[in-house]
Amino acid sequence: MIILRLFLKRLLQFSITLFCIVTVTFFLMKALPGDPFTEEQAIPQEILNQLYQYYGLDQPLYKQYLKYLKGIACLDLGPSLKYEGRYVNDVIKESFPISLSLGLLSLCFSTSFGLVLGTFSAHYKNSWQDRVLTGLIILGISIPSFVMATFLQYFFALKWNFLPIARWGTISHMILPALSLGGLPMAYIARLCKTQVLEVMSQDYIIFAKSKGLTPFQIIQKHVLKNAILPIITYIGHMSASILTGSFVIEKIFGIPGLGFWFVSSIANRDYTMIMGLTIFFSFVVTLMIFLVDMIYIILDPKIATRVKQDYESKRL
Repeated sequence: MIILRLFLKRLLQFSITLFCIVTVTFFLMKALPGDPFTEEQAIPQEILNQLYQYYGLDQPLYKQYLKYLKGIACLDLGPSLKYEGRYVNDVIKESFPISLSLGLLSLCFSTSFGLVLGTFSAHYKNSWQDRVLTGLIILGISIPSFVMATFLQYFFALKWNFLPIARWGTISHMILPALSLGGLPMAYIARLCKTQVLEVMSQDYIIFAKSKGLTPFQIIQKHVLKNAILPIITYIGHMSASILTGSFVIEKIFGIPGLGFWFVSSIANRDYTMIMGLTIFFSFVVTLMIFLVDMIYIILDPKIATRVKQDYESKRL
């Protein structure tokens, strides 16, 4: 019952957040000066009026807003204002699998290597290995993803010719973008994991496990990671947001035809319906990820449900 109450509460927050994002995005786009048609040269006013009428831009703002809400309710994000015959839904269907593949690969890379590096650094605390890994973690946090992408392209593609410099098609094309996108989250996870592992290693039950003769590997596998992983799971939801937003620049640098590539192009072309649709879709994915991670965290950590139950009972009293 408590889990269901928490689920409904998070679902309500999820719905309100999405509604606010849709509303703010719509009115911000409408507040911007100009439109895609005013950028075209020598378009007669009659043709402009016909274009405004065709796309419903001549209607009052509240009617446009209600029409857009109705379209979203029907999962219709509208047509592109720049590319005739192209719809936002079609762009998402074609490009999202590419962005999803890149994001999942980056997520797997950053999570797995971050956990390994963080655990290894905590295990060899105050040693030269720890100092080297700490330096690499600080370096990874300090370098932006687009700088990392340029660095990897120069050495692995241009100088050593190990991997393709750009485009999308094979597994080899995915490696450099995934490394560029996952470097910063990996460093954050490694630092968070190290902190959590050191905290767990200082607990009494870990000392008891050592006295029983368990090896360091057994202690880490059976006791440490199980208790240190919960805060990292929470961070993964927020990390998905950074990976998605970071993919905008990475996809443009590597020429990947994902949603980030289309988003950057739509801004340059002032394609407002494309900007609104992709912004809302990205927000939906990020909010959904955070919602799911929160629910997983609640299920894995019974203390949260117990705490909520105690608060609920105290309010009733």
